[in-house]
Amino acid sequence: MDETSLYDRVGGDQFFTDLVDAFYEGIATDELLAPLYPEFPDFGPARERLTLFLIQYWGGPHTYMEVRGHPRLRMRHMPFHVGERERDRWLVHMAAAVERMCDGRPDGVELAGELLAYFVPAAEHLRNDHPLGLRP
Repeated sequence: MDETSLYDRVGGDQFFTDLVDAFYEGIATDELLAPLYPEFPDFGPARERLTLFLIQYWGGPHTYMEVRGHPRLRMRHMPFHVGERERDRWLVHMAAAVERMCDGRPDGVELAGELLAYFVPAAEHLRNDHPLGLRP
């Protein structure tokens, strides 16, 4: 069975560029999250990294890997405090971006579900505030 990637189903790069732009509109005004970004208040580099990662993750070109190497998401996020509050705020902005991108699409409900089925556990995976480094 030849399954079409999510990247192809949404029409390629532009969907992810727009998703990340919508996400960072929320991040830019978030007093908890915005200062965590190394380039704050310039989110351009972070936008590019997230866009390339999502394109690769969902079946598009492997430009992220070519430019940055293996994603190593937990390691890359270790310098920043990511606790429950940060995770929850991140998810608020990502869920809003997903809703914005999926609203009005014939496949919108399924697409939003597929995206959030990745983003919710991924956000939890990046938490680094567990006592003694133990993860539930």
